Amino acid sequence: MRILGIDPGTVTMGYGVVEEEEGEISLVDCGALTASSSAPLAERLHTLYLGLLDLIARHQPAEAAIEEPFVAKNVRSALAVGQAIGMAMVAAMEKGVPVHHYTPTQVKQATASYGRSSKGQVQEMVRVQLGLSFLPQPSDAADALAVAICHIQKRRLARMLANHI
Repeated sequence: MRILGIDPGTVTMGYGVVEEEEGEISLVDCGALTASSSAPLAERLHTLYLGLLDLIARHQPAEAAIEEPFVAKNVRSALAVGQAIGMAMVAAMEKGVPVHHYTPTQVKQATASYGRSSKGQVQEMVRVQLGLSFLPQPSDAADALAVAICHIQKRRLARMLANHI
């Protein structure tokens, strides 16, 4: 099954595409979509939207997984990221791709086995789980790959539980 992971942002949106086949996870593609930081928000979202539509058309994921924003002190930033999440959901749904959401803690727990792992620890575990000799760059791409791996882990757990009930 092919999964598209998305690390949402309004200037840089990380993406990671992984394939799970017979229990093995492999890297298909990763990177970041970018928009001009000086452009108005609507224009940036439109640029990212078109990029996502292209990615989805090119890679044909079965499902998409999006990381929810961590809201701490900067509520304004969280609202903008929420708009980017909405845009990503619309792009995926337009192409018939179901969308799933995960919190940062869920992503860290699923990839690094600890919900308070550092960004570096998560990136290293992404590298190890995908059998890569390099850390995916930029860091937004590694984060998006972690979201995709999280989704695969959650699907595996759901299948295991369904088989034992």
